[in-house]
Amino acid sequence: MSVLEIKNLHVSVADKEILKGLNLTISSNETIALLGPNGNGKSTLLQTIMGNPNYKITKGQILLDNKDITSLEVDERSKLGIFLGMQYPSEVPGVNNADFLKASLNAHREKPVSLFEFYKLLNNAYDRVSIPFEMSNRNLNEGFSGGEKKKNEILQMLILNPTFVMLDEIDSGLDVDAIQIVASVIKEKQDGNKGFLIVSHYARLYDLINVDKAVVLVNGKVATTGGRELIKKIDSEGYEWIKKELGIEIEKETTMNQVSIGSCATKEALKGQK
Repeated sequence: MSVLEIKNLHVSVADKEILKGLNLTISSNETIALLGPNGNGKSTLLQTIMGNPNYKITKGQILLDNKDITSLEVDERSKLGIFLGMQYPSEVPGVNNADFLKASLNAHREKPVSLFEFYKLLNNAYDRVSIPFEMSNRNLNEGFSGGEKKKNEILQMLILNPTFVMLDEIDSGLDVDAIQIVASVIKEKQDGNKGFLIVSHYARLYDLINVDKAVVLVNGKVATTGGRELIKKIDSEGYEWIKKELGIEIEKETTMNQVSIGSCATKEALKGQK
């Protein structure tokens, strides 16, 4: 079992401190639902763990199996088995999707993958996420719909087979059928000694997968942790109870989307599909 540990992490973006002494431990056999009001550090945490240089660590450490990886580059962290499915996948004109996936896979291997093995793996992955195989010949995310971009992130996860998977609102922009597909892939991988850190504003996704723990970030710190009951509480009550019950004043409050956790996401999402 591998362990990813975040110790007293302070992170600034454009000279504004976002994470303010965050502590969190993730094991490779657990799934954590990462919750919290918008603007309180969820995406910042995931980007920082992945090594995005725009997120400046001013204090604290990131440890993988007791090895300090705080200063490692993105590609080095990826080779160690850390993966981020992004909230806003970038379009990369001129870069063929299949070529990108093959190069990414080879970067994680000592010997290059054979063409036969790669296309077998690729075909299975496209089939699993219900994307036409022909899309492998298109440029990376160029002209893809929002849902196709998110599925392409899951496809990359299948190809690279990382140990720690971070998913940042991977379900936003997906219809109900696509959410079911993404959830089923996550559940399959949960049985393979993988750790998941999943950000979502949809209660439905959490209902479809196995969640071991819910963690709520407020003001750049872990405010509270719990189980599925915490997800249900936030889905029905939003975050208003945090000040009353925990004595924490939320520094940056934003209006949650109508189909987000805090306003019964499942019912609203399903209503929109009728």
